Amino acid sequence: GMKTVVFPVAGLGTRFLPATKAVPKEMLPVVDKPLIQYAVEEAVSAGAETLIFVTGRTKNAIADHFDTAYELETELASKNKNDLLEIAQSVVPKNVSCLYVRQSQPLGLGHAILCAKPMVQESVFGVILPDDLIYNPQSPALAQLAQHHGQTGSSVVSVSEVRPEHVSRYGVVDAPSFEGRSGRLQGIVEKPNPEDAPSNLAVVGRYVLSSEIFSILENTEADHRGEIQITDAIATLLKHHPVDAYRFEGQQFDCGNKLGFLQATVTLGTKHAEVGEAFADWLNQIEH
Repeated sequence: GMKTVVFPVAGLGTRFLPATKAVPKEMLPVVDKPLIQYAVEEAVSAGAETLIFVTGRTKNAIADHFDTAYELETELASKNKNDLLEIAQSVVPKNVSCLYVRQSQPLGLGHAILCAKPMVQESVFGVILPDDLIYNPQSPALAQLAQHHGQTGSSVVSVSEVRPEHVSRYGVVDAPSFEGRSGRLQGIVEKPNPEDAPSNLAVVGRYVLSSEIFSILENTEADHRGEIQITDAIATLLKHHPVDAYRFEGQQFDCGNKLGFLQATVTLGTKHAEVGEAFADWLNQIEH
């Protein structure tokens, strides 16, 4: 199975300034958990045992979050706050190891994934972009992709439908043979013009990739912005290795922008075990 997941978390988060001046955007909380923790829980529920964080200058906050917080744990234990102690300790399970590698220059998502190459031991690995928060407690998105990989042996790219006029914001797949939730990729294009787009299925931040992708990334030309795009590498991979597009089940929020982040906050707030009901009641009151 898929035991390693890579988290590209080196972005500057400029859309969220000033919040992200000292804190990586992946540490911004939706209700009571930072974005990166939703991603990690999704990876762990898909069977991941090695988590690789590709970080930038604000790495310490992420590393500290998943490390043992001795002072905090000692204080909570001394005050018998065992429920809070358990929350602090259960951020990442004991059998899961966290590794960190720096992406020294912002050279794109493909380059960020390539930075993880020395640490990926398996022939297949997962990628989660924490900006894309996918809510599905019953069946987390990466687990759906890993299951599809298990059944087919193919690499998998997660997709969801977008409005045709919005395709130019995304990587878009050409997968004409869609059946049920999946279709074999015949092509993939980064930010096409609406009139040239092969479909309205946009790539979302979840991948299960053959580690063949690393040698392809090493030979992928940078685009006009000087970035190495994972889309271009997948376009090469699919020529000799099966890659499927998979339409996951779940509610997706683009937390890379403020509106998506607020929508995630309200949706997860109303579903939260502790405050959900009271929050939903309050929302209904202020709406009227």
